[in-house]
Amino acid sequence: MEHILSSDLFVDAPEASSKAPWPLRVIATLTLWQRRISSRHQLARLDARLLADAGISEAQRYAELNKPFWR
Repeated sequence: MEHILSSDLFVDAPEASSKAPWPLRVIATLTLWQRRISSRHQLARLDARLLADAGISEAQRYAELNKPFWR
């Protein structure tokens, strides 16, 4: 369940991203934030049946939707 809701699935290995030039790190961070925003919009549109199929409770959805995009 944690893997479904986790926004950290898109994060590269810390050692690899820290060695990249700063413009690439900025782009990677902005891309990650955009993915989080997009996936949370999709999560918000799921009805109760689809949430149940995915094994996500309303409380879990609420918690994920109330996170800021940078977390």
